[in-house]
Parts: sequence; structure tokens; C-alpha cells
Amino acid sequence: MKPVVKPVLTTLFLIVAKLVLADVKLPVLYQSNMVLQRDKPCTIRGIADNGETVSLVFNHTTYRTKARNLSWEITLPPQPAGGPYDILIEGKNRLQLSDVLFGDVWICSGQSNMQFSVKDARPQPDTATYNNDNIRLFTVGIGADFVPQDTVKGGSWKIARVKEVNGFSAAGFFFGSYLQHQLNIPVGLISVNLGATAIEEWMSNEALRPFPQFADFYNTYLAPGKSMKAINDDFEKIKSSWEQTGYLKDDPGLAHQWYLPDTDISDWKTMNQPSHWEDNELKDYDGSVWFRKSYDSLPKDFWGNTNISLGQVDDYNICWVNGVKIGEGYGNMNMYTYKVPDSLLKPKNNVVVVRVFDAGGKGGMYNMFWNPFLAGSWNYKKGVQIDPATFKKPLVANYYIFGTPSILYNANIAPLTQLSIKGFIWYQGEANTGRATEYSQLLPAMITDWRKKFGQGPLPFLIVQLPDLGKEPELPEDNEWAELRGAQSSALSLPNTGMAVTIDIGEAGNLHPHNKLDVGRRLGMAALSGVYGADSIAASPRYKHMEIAGDSIVITFDNHIICKNKYGYIRGFAIAGADHIFHWARAYQKNSYSIVVYNPGIKPPLQVRYLWSGEPGAIDLYNKNGLPAAPFRTDQFKLTTEGKMYRFEP
Repeated sequence: MKPVVKPVLTTLFLIVAKLVLADVKLPVLYQSNMVLQRDKPCTIRGIADNGETVSLVFNHTTYRTKARNLSWEITLPPQPAGGPYDILIEGKNRLQLSDVLFGDVWICSGQSNMQFSVKDARPQPDTATYNNDNIRLFTVGIGADFVPQDTVKGGSWKIARVKEVNGFSAAGFFFGSYLQHQLNIPVGLISVNLGATAIEEWMSNEALRPFPQFADFYNTYLAPGKSMKAINDDFEKIKSSWEQTGYLKDDPGLAHQWYLPDTDISDWKTMNQPSHWEDNELKDYDGSVWFRKSYDSLPKDFWGNTNISLGQVDDYNICWVNGVKIGEGYGNMNMYTYKVPDSLLKPKNNVVVVRVFDAGGKGGMYNMFWNPFLAGSWNYKKGVQIDPATFKKPLVANYYIFGTPSILYNANIAPLTQLSIKGFIWYQGEANTGRATEYSQLLPAMITDWRKKFGQGPLPFLIVQLPDLGKEPELPEDNEWAELRGAQSSALSLPNTGMAVTIDIGEAGNLHPHNKLDVGRRLGMAALSGVYGADSIAASPRYKHMEIAGDSIVITFDNHIICKNKYGYIRGFAIAGADHIFHWARAYQKNSYSIVVYNPGIKPPLQVRYLWSGEPGAIDLYNKNGLPAAPFRTDQFKLTTEGKMYRFEP
């Protein structure tokens, strides 16, 4: 097969190339110790001077191309699993990638339970098994943007060693380790996740566009096609114009330097922060308000720095400590934390002053969740007032890293689309439980879009279903956590998807259960069964169909089931009649695929639910591989989360 060579244009490469035109450069993803996807064409790309000849030497073969528009790419033909190899790249300079392997590359994404590290997982195997030359790890340095980026913020490929493994995604590593030992091929794992994040943050601009609930956000931030940097640059120009229009010049606080510690505050009033001032005595006030607080000392962070954490500020803030400006920012969703040089601080009576400028709607420092040290009573005084009807509120890079749509896809997933990969594992949903019905639409849309963006067909997509959490109910209940599990199951209607059921290995009182070893193994079993075709590994039994038989309902599963209760009865089933009210049911195994469910008081029985709660208690149904039967419902009754959707609040 002949190598494919063609020039490409990438925005970020252009920016970097303008800085150092003489050097051939590679994106962050291409490094020594990396794994390239076996059995697929693999593209190496970078930047160089226009017209510069770039050569790549791999496995005794030389490939050449010329850079155009400051960029180049060379595609290697498919290679079998193996290595290590060196890849030599030469233009005006020389780059060498060493110890490169070909194997299967999996992207491990989601929120905190995917981010949960190996060192915190329990139980753990012998840590000596963590040392494995055939497992390579890459943790993406998380960034955020409104437009797709060409390279990730940071990260490096590491050979699996105890130290590197301990800080890596536990679900991801145990999954990769299971596969590596079963398949005996190199495995590359790319961990790209962030705790407390919702699914819409991981969806592309195009994937969100069809959903009407995202229309206002899309039109405001995504449709303009501007990066966060470009928007911030525009704001700097707008802010300079305020010098002439009075929004800064006419502020008495700036004119009389209210930020100085010796300012007379005898006529200042008090207000508790965090709060919006409209919720206090400044009703319908727009413009600037000056806040001031004294303190003796601030706690230092993990690195020994002293910070002022204002939380979220609506809209524009300037912050001074002891009369010295330490930071400013615009955007009511950003979290503002400013470093305070130790040289500014005194043992007692330090003074922090914040000028908050609100351009319409509510104003104030309204969220100090991350550091409540400064919460409480502040002195305040009004500065310059504006008319929001005539004031043109500027567009700024206004985002919240734990809630703004698309920003994590653009900065962290989009750059990965240049790689050939094997598939994805996904552990997320906790942040969307209140909108579970919406999630049943968003998750399939995201899967379909990721596959489209990677351009490698229906790539395998394996989902971790949420584990048990909460208190076992006395009576059958409606439950958002259960509804989110149902939404995750609905995505399995897409081809080449699979699911690790974990409802029996959570911790009822812990959002972050420690047993990620079995999570990884179950993901690995789902991969062996659905991706690699291992017939001996069966996935969790799933509901197939039901049949009403007199006063009972017969439930049939899609593969063998085993009742592990030594008394023969099966817990976790609920049954409903015409009134749609569920009652606990009795159940017993009919044959290798079927369960009989009944309640003598429900005639005729019409619908069944199984394990439909946050914490279902004891579980009795498994398959021969020790995997629990998946929760399900046969009804189409209205769920508690129907109609609850994302809402944009500018």
C-alpha cells in the first residue's frame, strides 16, 4: 500500500508556525512512547515553512511531502500490532519519536468516576502488575474553548509504571490492563475527563445545534465562530472605549481611589456576600458597586500560594489587595481566583477591595463555593450607575468549566480526532440525573457525532452504567438515578455499543465508589464480547420481552440467567396494574432465559420494573460470568425528569 501524503491547514499550527518558522513541529499528541492504532492508516502531521520538504523515516521506508499553508501530514499504511519503532522526521531540523508501539488505542472519557485515580481505588491487584511496557498512558491537560482546537493543552505519553499508573484513571487503566493481558497486544489509553461535568460539555457545536434548548447558547457563543482568546481580545478593545464613555472615567471610586486602604468608609453600608445585590437593598441597580473587607490572613493552597477566591462575579470585576491591583476579569460564569504576592501581605488588617460592574440583570459576587473564606459581611458603596437599555453589553468568553456546553469537546476531544483509534469508554451521567429524559437523546447524539468526527466508521462505544447510590426504598419509587440508568441503556440501540452494569459494586453512601477494578474488568469483558468477538464472554443479561400469562408476567432476557439466591426467589421486581402504581412482586426463575413475576393483589398485571431505584438492595440475577442482569422497565409511563432540560442563563 502506498503512503498517503497531503498538505493540511490547521489554525493552531499557523499560530505556532509564525513564532518559529524554521522548525518542523508536532502537536502534543505525537511523542515518544506513544501507541499508534494497529491495522489502520495512521497520520503524522505537523507544521513547517511553506514549501519545506519534510521526510519521515519509519521501518526502513522514507516518506516525503512538502508543507503548504505552514502544515504537512504523512499517513503511514496499516501496521500489525508490535514494536517498538523509531520514527525520524526531518525538515530544517530533526525530530525523533522513540519506542513507538502499534496496538489498540482507547479514549477514556467522562466525569469524576472516570477521573478517579488508581491510587484511590479499592481493591487493588498486586501493584507489580502495573509495570507493563505494553501499556502506554496519556492524560490530557484539560482546556476549554468555543471553537474546535487542533492540539490539546498538554500531556505526555508514559510507559505504565507504578508511579504513572497511580495517578491515572482507575477505570481506564484496569480496562486497558484487562485487555492487554487477554489480547497480548500493546494498548494505548488516553484519559480525557473532568469531574462534575455534564454531557453537553463533551458534545460538539454541531451535535448541540439540533436541540432547541441549546439555541440561545449556540447563537450567543458558538455561532460567531470565535475562540475564547478572540472574544477576550474584542473585550479589551471595548473596555478601552469605556474610558471615553464614562463607565470607568466617571466612576467616583476610581477617581477617588476607593481601593486604597486608608479610604474613609464611614458612609459605606454592609452586605453579605456571596449574594446578588438585587436580592438585598440594591433593587434594579446596574453599574458598579465597590466591596471592601478586612482580614488578618488567608489560607495557603496546596502549592503554598496565597489566593483571593471571589467565586463567580456578575459581570466585570477588578480586585485590589492593600491598594495593589491583583487581577480583573469579565464574565459571570467564570471562577475568579487571583494570586496575592506574599510581599503585599501584612500580619493583620489586610484590605481586599473589589469593584463589581454589572451590565444588566443581577449583579454581585454570588458563588464562593470553592473557597468560602471571604464569605460574610462586606462594606459596600455604589459607584457609577448605567442604563442597561442603552448600554451595549459586550460578548465575553463567559463560561463555567463545570457546566458550559461544547467547551470540553472543542478543547479536548476535537484534537484527538486526528488519531486513528480503536474505540471509547464513557463513565458519565451523574451530573445529568436531574435531566435523565433529555440524556436519553443527548447520549446517542454525542456517540453518533463523535464517530462522525473521527471518521473511522461506527467506532466501539462502551458505557459504564451508574452504580447503586442512596437508601434502599421501602416501597417501589420513581428515581432520577434509575431514570439516568435507563437513558444510558437506550443508547445501546446504536450499533457497536456495549455497557458495563455496575449496580452491585457501588457504595450506597458514596458518589465515588472505590471498586474501579471490577468496573474496568466489566468494561474489558464488554469489549471482548462485543468488539473482539469472544463468545465465551457474555455481557450482562438484558431485558428482551414480556408476556402476560394469567395473573403473572413472564420476563425473557437476551442471554442465560442464574439466580444466586439459595432460597430460589428473586428480589428487586415491582409490578403494576391498570392504576400505574407499582408494588413489590414475587419472582422465580422459569428456565435459563425467563423469570415469572407476580403479585396476588395485582390483577391483571400489566408492567414490570427491575432494580428501579437508586439503591436496590440485594441482587440475585447474574449470568455465568458473574455479571448482574441490567435494570429495566417495561412501561412507558411519564418519568419524573420529563420536560427537565438544559436552560441557558446569560
